Amino acid sequence: MLLKTFGWSFAVTALGLALAGVLWGWQGLAIVGILSVLEISVSFDNAVINAGILRKMNAFWQKIFLTLGILIAVFGMRLVFPVVIVAITAKLGPIEAVNLAINDKAQYQELVTSAHPAIAAFGGIFLLMIFLDFIFEERDYKWLSWIEKPMAKIGKLDTLSVIIALVVLLVTAMTVATSAAHGGGDKSATVLLSGVAGLITYLVVGGISGFFEAKLEDEDEDEEADEAAAAPATKGNGSAVGLAGKAAFFMFLYLEVIDASFSFDGVIGAFAITNDIFMMALGLGIGAMYIRSLTVFLVRKGTLDDYVYLEHGAHYAIGALAVILLITIKYEISEVITGLVGVVLIGLSFASSVIRNRREGKAGDTSGDKPEVASGV
Repeated sequence: MLLKTFGWSFAVTALGLALAGVLWGWQGLAIVGILSVLEISVSFDNAVINAGILRKMNAFWQKIFLTLGILIAVFGMRLVFPVVIVAITAKLGPIEAVNLAINDKAQYQELVTSAHPAIAAFGGIFLLMIFLDFIFEERDYKWLSWIEKPMAKIGKLDTLSVIIALVVLLVTAMTVATSAAHGGGDKSATVLLSGVAGLITYLVVGGISGFFEAKLEDEDEDEEADEAAAAPATKGNGSAVGLAGKAAFFMFLYLEVIDASFSFDGVIGAFAITNDIFMMALGLGIGAMYIRSLTVFLVRKGTLDDYVYLEHGAHYAIGALAVILLITIKYEISEVITGLVGVVLIGLSFASSVIRNRREGKAGDTSGDKPEVASGV
């Protein structure tokens, strides 16, 4: 099971490290290895969130996420995205931006770093909306009930999460962004614009995917049976929704935007280690492969069903990451702290789940069929 799930990640790691050693020697190999660990540590909670969404999708769209999705994650976000940011902020053409990244690494790093306030505002508000919508929703299981019970009550106001996100953005623009650490100067207008863009992106992509998901769930039993026969996503108890068609497409887009938001801090943080875009893409890409494999592992093992507080821990980690991203507009925060916060919160939620299972007389590995996920990673 472990080899089947992580086989591609192990293979990519071996090939990637070997390539790094050939191209850049022992120093390059070490840098690529460090970047891989950095990506895994800061994106561990991403795997839990991905698994919670992926288990709803049918086998075809699961495979799309694990194939096309990994290409977007590795080459799009870890290689192309920083170059695009430089091209936009420096008003350069694509070829000029690539030449700058290859031939003038110091200037390239400076331009990417100066774009950090806009990146952090977009990603911070997007991730904050994910956390707020989670914490304001009524749930069967409550991890920190002293927080989640009152939050679920006041969360009945539909627009509350949007209001809070806008207030946070406004406060950030008026305080943190007035003397940004990255790029210097007053970045209030940039932060406001980017934060609103992040909010709109969340509302549009998340809203459309939620609409089609709800529409699919409301179809009659005959239509559901036809769809299950065409592209079954589960067997046994049918606990997964098995999203297909437009619902799965927009859910896929939602997943990619989430992954992009999670990758912001990793890409920016990688510049503390190297400003070579190819080393960066290789190291972060290896880490991204493990996050994908871990997502598959969580779905195949039904881990989120067995350990019911894991999603809570991941969403609290998302909330913490959102706040950290906004704070980093002005203050430098080590990626070690960012990674540890997520790992600690998920670790605590896992421990709480184990204690709950023991208290209720359940084994951590409960019986029953688990949703299947398409092989490929």
